[in-house]
Amino acid sequence: MSKTIKDQTVEELGGGSSVLVRQRREHQEMDRLMDQYLTLDDLHQREHVLKQVAQLVFSHAFAEETVLWPAVRASVPDGEELTARVEEEHQQINDLVADIERLPAGDPEREDKVRRAFALIRQDIRDEEDLLLPRLQDAVDTARLRKLGMTWAAVRQTAPTHPHPVIPRRPPGNALLGLPLSVYDRVRDALGIGSSGSRRGR
Repeated sequence: MSKTIKDQTVEELGGGSSVLVRQRREHQEMDRLMDQYLTLDDLHQREHVLKQVAQLVFSHAFAEETVLWPAVRASVPDGEELTARVEEEHQQINDLVADIERLPAGDPEREDKVRRAFALIRQDIRDEEDLLLPRLQDAVDTARLRKLGMTWAAVRQTAPTHPHPVIPRRPPGNALLGLPLSVYDRVRDALGIGSSGSRRGR
């Protein structure tokens, strides 16, 4: 099996348009934002960064579940087991962030859930980069990785940006609901309606 995609060059991963490069780039941005949140003291700044984390995580996960995981299940012998594992992680993150959005900013219970969500996101990144994506890399050629990257990027641009815990994790259910949910979420984002503390000072 190929080594973790974390340590490979862009060329080894199939070039800049490869889905593996796109995945890793967004994982790095998630890590950066989570680290930033944990170092900030200002409540307003923390809420702004938390909103960025949520928007990135949920649009990213939706593109994975709509485009990438079906390709894994079709190409990798144990793809069903591997994708079921990360889908469960996604569901747990979804549930935690939904709880976070219902609690007031600065609430100790909310902060505990934020840290638990961050830990799950980091675990999900490792599972994808160390286990799942190297298996896909071994199973398909570079042209396929680039084609998946283009499709993934297109879906990513129109994906929901907030948690929706009752929505299916797999096509066709998630794909059918994705567009209306995305419109709803992006209107919320434009109006500054997100987590319970995100409207303050906006």
